[in-house]
Amino acid sequence: MPTYEYIAKDPNRGCQRCRVPFEVQQSMHDAPLKKCPQCNRPVERLISRCAINTRSEKSMLSDRNLKEKGFTKLVKEDTGRYRKVT
Repeated sequence: MPTYEYIAKDPNRGCQRCRVPFEVQQSMHDAPLKKCPQCNRPVERLISRCAINTRSEKSMLSDRNLKEKGFTKLVKEDTGRYRKVT
């Protein structure tokens, strides 16, 4: 279920919960909250980023993938110097 963020329309008049952004898990088909569940003051839904990961971190940071994307990977050796890998 998606998590949505809400905040009081007038943060000076809201309760402790809705003065700062708070999260609510809701179905995508549910209507947005109109009032704070705690103090019944008007709230609005915030637009926030979502995290979508389609690849594992290991494959994203592989030497081959970094080279294809034009990055240079350096590895620190025992002597304190860096050696270029890709």
